[in-house]
Amino acid sequence: MRQTRQVSPLTRGTIRMLGTLLATGPAANRCCIINYHRVLPVHHPLLASEPDVVTFEWQMEVLARCFHVLPLREAVARLEAGKRLPPRAVCITFDDGYRSIHDLALPVLRRFGLPATVFVTSGHVDKGNMWNDRIIEAVRMLPDGPLDLRDLGLGAYSLRSLDDRMAAIGVLTERSKYLPPPERSSVIERLSTLAGDTMTPELMLTRDMLLNLDRHGIEIGAHTVTHPILTSLDDSAARSEIVAGKQQLEAILGKPVRLFAYPNGKVGMDFDQRHVAMVREAGFDAAFTTAVGAITPEQDRFQLPRSRPWDRNPLMFGLRLLRWLVQGGPDAG
Repeated sequence: MRQTRQVSPLTRGTIRMLGTLLATGPAANRCCIINYHRVLPVHHPLLASEPDVVTFEWQMEVLARCFHVLPLREAVARLEAGKRLPPRAVCITFDDGYRSIHDLALPVLRRFGLPATVFVTSGHVDKGNMWNDRIIEAVRMLPDGPLDLRDLGLGAYSLRSLDDRMAAIGVLTERSKYLPPPERSSVIERLSTLAGDTMTPELMLTRDMLLNLDRHGIEIGAHTVTHPILTSLDDSAARSEIVAGKQQLEAILGKPVRLFAYPNGKVGMDFDQRHVAMVREAGFDAAFTTAVGAITPEQDRFQLPRSRPWDRNPLMFGLRLLRWLVQGGPDAG
């Protein structure tokens, strides 16, 4: 078995000591929720924000050795019941439902005995890839030269270098994100045609993988059916995405799905109070955004923050989590 990169005793001791001191004051009774998407076999320059498995291993080692990692539903239930959280409390989540969570992340989580929650886009179980991954693959495969999408209102790009391609992916992803689903599909189909209709490997969880995650104690949460920006839909369509995503996952798992994550998760931009009400009415216990900060006892259980780590060494990774715990909720820092 491949060994993880050892986190030094000095680093472990520094994070634990500082975290314990802060937990008696500004970081008391708070929990930091970490959010991932994919775990990569090796570093990929076009997916620089996603950890490779070596990075993920040392991050999980930091969490296991320096923090108290709780199941997400337990952390929320403790706060709801007025019970105190342990010092340096952290939860681990993943969005979308990539199969690398099963193939690469699960063995690491099991090695360290860590719980996690996976928010699954139900419409991609067993089939297809996320729209953003199709953009990445198409831009990767396009020939060197110009890419002109001005007739779609998306501008023109040079694709003569890796930096050009990374910039084009960033802009196209951000602009496509807020298009209505039919228009977004047209953009992706155009890119796929220009790239020669290259098919990417299947990236999303299968039904069997989903069931295996559940058997190993990984909680499954809902993340809509097709991952739309909810504010881009009318109320009926948004409600259907929320409710059907829950129902489809429950049909696979044979058990209730209690937790929800808003696609993209920016408060007031990607969802608003209409959608918060829809999630409550659908029967969820809690819902999660992508705002930076820690969850605290006084927060709305249907707008709890989660943060995405990006530090490149164990000490800074641990210190950033402590900073979020001190900050508290998104409006507090």
